Amino acid sequence: MREELRKRCDLFIENRDIIKSTFGWESPYVYPMCAGILTSRGSLADADRLLSCRDILKANTGPFSNFRGVSKLAVITMLSLTENPEMVMEQMLTLYGRLKEYFWGSEYLTVAAATVAEMADPSRYEEIIRKTGRIYSRMKNAHPFLTSGEDSAFAVLLAMSELDDSCIEREMEQCYHILKPCFFSGNSVQSLSHILALGEDFAVPKCRRALELFDSLKSRGLRYGTGCELATLGVLALLDVEKDILVQDITEADAFLKSRKGFGAFGVGARQRLMYAGMMASCDYVPDLHSMQTAALNGVVALVIAQQAAICASAAAASAAAASSSSNS
Repeated sequence: MREELRKRCDLFIENRDIIKSTFGWESPYVYPMCAGILTSRGSLADADRLLSCRDILKANTGPFSNFRGVSKLAVITMLSLTENPEMVMEQMLTLYGRLKEYFWGSEYLTVAAATVAEMADPSRYEEIIRKTGRIYSRMKNAHPFLTSGEDSAFAVLLAMSELDDSCIEREMEQCYHILKPCFFSGNSVQSLSHILALGEDFAVPKCRRALELFDSLKSRGLRYGTGCELATLGVLALLDVEKDILVQDITEADAFLKSRKGFGAFGVGARQRLMYAGMMASCDYVPDLHSMQTAALNGVVALVIAQQAAICASAAAASAAAASSSSNS
């Protein structure tokens, strides 16, 4: 295992443990989600700062706010990475209110608002919000029974790109129709197609690379999740790195995580673990976010935002499914 990858996996585990000890009684799916957000930025969790950001969130939202749901710790984590969390919290709430003009309020929409507040320049907010509404309408028209609130984060992500609306729609649909015969869940394929639409290449090679990664991991006994985790496979497929190198990194990161408490048979599960292994492996192949101008968001930075949106959506869905299963048993 490469030393840099091992250090990153160690940081991921340390971040998870700090967050878990700071915020008890949360869903076990939430802790690695937040640890992943911090680790992808190369940051160590600061318990005091996280608690301070929690207080900021509580002071600005009511007890029934969607900001207090499954996405709460993700929002707190994002706030902790900013220089002025009070201002960013205010921006998130403003953006959330504006986005609700196009969407029903949901925990997915809080992730969408947080992503814009964290990564986009305020001068682009109105442009992004309007474009998000247009893109979501295109999604809904193409797939009325598949498109729902969870797609709001992906619509925002696509709206922050420099691609025009018609190009986005064409890429999403081409990728969807190529990939749909390969996976059971149309909803998950749609999410994957949203991520692949960000890539500069044509639809066929992008989809082929995603399938090759899936099959290469499967040949090693690693079955990438085909449910809510599938969108993150698109992030890996768009990385500029040789497939065999990436697969080896993912394999080694997965083995490392499997040996740690919370990622084995009684942890978050093999599919979620493999998703996080992919996240750890991908960090070497994208530049440091803080070294880039957020006002000039490009495709490479979009990969990290895509990963964050996909991870949050996946963790929220897994947490909700686990809670439903528990209540029915």
